[in-house]
Amino acid sequence: MGYVVNTKEMLIKARKEGYAVPAFNIHNLETIQVVVEAAAELRSPVILAATPGTMVYGGREYIQAIAEIAAKTNDIPVALHLDHHETISSIVESLELGVKSVMIDGSHGTFEDNIAISKQVVDEAHKYGATVEAELGKLVGQEDDLIVEAADAAYTDPDTVIEFVERTGIDSLAVAIGTGHGLYETEPNLDFERLEKIKNLVDLPIVLHGASGISVEDVRKCISLGCAKVNISTELKIPFSDALRSFLVANPKETDTRKYMNPAKDAMKAVVKEKIMMCMSDGKA
Repeated sequence: MGYVVNTKEMLIKARKEGYAVPAFNIHNLETIQVVVEAAAELRSPVILAATPGTMVYGGREYIQAIAEIAAKTNDIPVALHLDHHETISSIVESLELGVKSVMIDGSHGTFEDNIAISKQVVDEAHKYGATVEAELGKLVGQEDDLIVEAADAAYTDPDTVIEFVERTGIDSLAVAIGTGHGLYETEPNLDFERLEKIKNLVDLPIVLHGASGISVEDVRKCISLGCAKVNISTELKIPFSDALRSFLVANPKETDTRKYMNPAKDAMKAVVKEKIMMCMSDGKA
C-alpha cells in the first residue's frame, strides 16, 4: 500500500543510476489509470503531471483523490506533480490537498522575478514536505493556453545556473536546450554541449520538457547528461484520441462509455510502456 510521494529521492536515485523517471501528463480517471497500471506492470516509478488546465478540467480535489487511490493500490512510487503552474495561490491550494511535487514556471519573467517567485514557492512547499521544480529559459510551443513563439524561446544560460539554484533552493531544474511543447515540425536540434555544461555545474536532477517526438537516442543522451525526469504529453494524447475516434466511427450507435474508452486506454497504454522503456526506468520501482 503506497501513498503519493514527492520527487526528491526518486529523481536523485535516477540521476545517480543513469535513468529518468517519466512524467506523463494526465487529465482524468482514465489517463491516470493507464499511466499507473503501465508503470506498475513494468515496475517503474512514475510522475503524474497535471497542468493548470487539467486542474480546471478535472477538478483539483478529484485529480488529487484519484492519484492517491492509484498510489495506494499499486506498490510503486507515484508522484502527483503540478506542471507549469504560474501562481503561488494555485500551488498552495494543491499543497493543502496533499500534493508533494510542484513546478513553478517563472521563466516568462526576468531572471530576478523568476528567482523571487521560485524562492517563495520553495519556502512554502518545503513546509509541506513537497519538492519544487523551476524553469530557467523558455520552451517554444504551447502548454495549455501558454504559447511561446520560436523567436522568444531562450536557451538556458549555463552562467546563470549556479546562482539560480543557490538563491532559490529548488530541488530540480527544467532547462531549455532546444526542445519544445507539442510535436516538432522539423527535426529538433538539441544543444547537448549546453546540457553537459549545466550537468557539470549542479548536481541536482535536471528536467527535460517537451520530449514528445524526440528520438529514443536523443532522450537517452539527455539522460546520460543529467536529465532525471522526462516530460511526455502530446505523444499520449494522439493514440488515445485516434483509437477513440476510430471506435466511434466504426460503431456509430455505441453510447456506452465503458466500451469506447477501453480501446483508447489500450492504445495509450502501449505508448506509456514504450516511453518507460525509453527512460530505462523499468524495474527501478
